[in-house]
Order: sequence, then structure tokens, then C-alpha cells
Amino acid sequence: MNEPTEASPDPAAKWILLGMRQVVSAPALILVVAHLGFAGLAREAGVTWTEATFMVATIWALPANLILLGAVTAGLSLAATALAVCLSSLRMMPMVIALLPDLRGPGTRRSTLLFLSHFVAVTAWVVALDKLPTVPRAHRTQFFAGFAITLTVVNTTAVAFAFNLMGQLPALATGALAFFTPVYFLTSLYGSARELSGRLALLTGLLAIPVANWLTPGFDILVAGVVGGVIAFAIGRWRAAAGDVG
Repeated sequence: MNEPTEASPDPAAKWILLGMRQVVSAPALILVVAHLGFAGLAREAGVTWTEATFMVATIWALPANLILLGAVTAGLSLAATALAVCLSSLRMMPMVIALLPDLRGPGTRRSTLLFLSHFVAVTAWVVALDKLPTVPRAHRTQFFAGFAITLTVVNTTAVAFAFNLMGQLPALATGALAFFTPVYFLTSLYGSARELSGRLALLTGLLAIPVANWLTPGFDILVAGVVGGVIAFAIGRWRAAAGDVG
């Protein structure tokens, strides 16, 4: 990432507030709407509003929370549920590994980075890639903490309120809110992709789902993701090689 060369003399509170302001952005607002849909799904799954909000605050990954709800609905064992949630959350590890070096500033403590790693998810990743290059390195942890922690609190609060109001909404409205979840992830991942192969992987993965579902119904999403990603990577390498030759 390109970064300002001079350290900023501004107080830390300024950068925390600037980070908090990023909550009023398209990715963050879409995530809030997606969590409103999650509140409806949690209500239908039979969990309480306190359990739903606890899930949001502690797991802080919408796909993992949806997997947990599915496991609760299906009556899976605790061990199987924990394994499924952990495997889903492993996808965040490359994001954390790539992002933390950019967050590290002069004198940044390891405990601070470990704490902030909890809040690294798709939205935080998208906003960080876009905004961190303009933030002095000495204030990046403050900026990111202001944004990510505020985003978590806002979504946790939104789930608590929406859960208790869902009984007053028609079923169609609840379903429409839930539909924002896949739309959110598709648009966020597309926007954060830096190369053609990353964007192409979304298309090839979607196209591979019907075939994967027919061949391996129990592992369709995993197989479609791996096959689609390999195809997109191969196309990207082929285009890069063709450009070098040309």
C-alpha cells in the first residue's frame, strides 16, 4: 500500500472519529441490512434475541452465524457445529495475515493487533483496502478500531432491535431482508477484488454450483468454490502470459 511519508501530529481521537464515520458508507449500510435479515432467520430458527446478539458480537462473521443457525435448525451435535463454524471462519485468516502488517505502526503492541484481528471480516477488509493508504501509519490502528468496533456495535444493536420487531413485519419483508445477505457478499467481494482473476472467480464459482450440486450435493459450495477459483486463476495466468508475450 502507498502511505503518507510523514507522521501526523493529529490526536488519536481524530482518527478514531474518522474511522467511526466510515460506518456511514455503502458497504457498512448493506451489512446492517443483511444483519436485519439474519435477525429474521434467527427468530425463525428458535434462538432468543440475546443469543442472536451474542452470536453477532462474538463470532462476527455473517456466514459463520448462518452456518450456526443451520446447525441449530438441523439438530447437529455441538462438536459438528463447532467444526463447521471454525472451518467457515478459516477463510478470514488470509485477510488477517495480509491486513495486520498494514495496520502495524511504530510501537504497535502485538496484543492490539490480536484484538483488532477479531473484527477483520469482508466489510472491514473492503474499507481497509480503500482507506488505509490515506491514513498515516501511526494512526492506522486507531482508524481501523474506530470503524470496525463501531460497525460491530451497530450491527449487534440492529439485530437486537430487529429481532424484537420481526413479529410485526410481513413474511415477504423478512425474506427480502434475508436476500440482502448473498447480495452483500457478492458485491463486497467483487469490489475488493484487485485483479481480473478475483472477479472472474465469482462468476466461475456461481456457474459451477449447479454441476457441483448434481455431482456432490453435500459439498457443492466447497467444490464449486475450488473449481471456480482454479479456473479463474488459470485464466488470469494465461492472460498475464499472453500480455507478456505480446
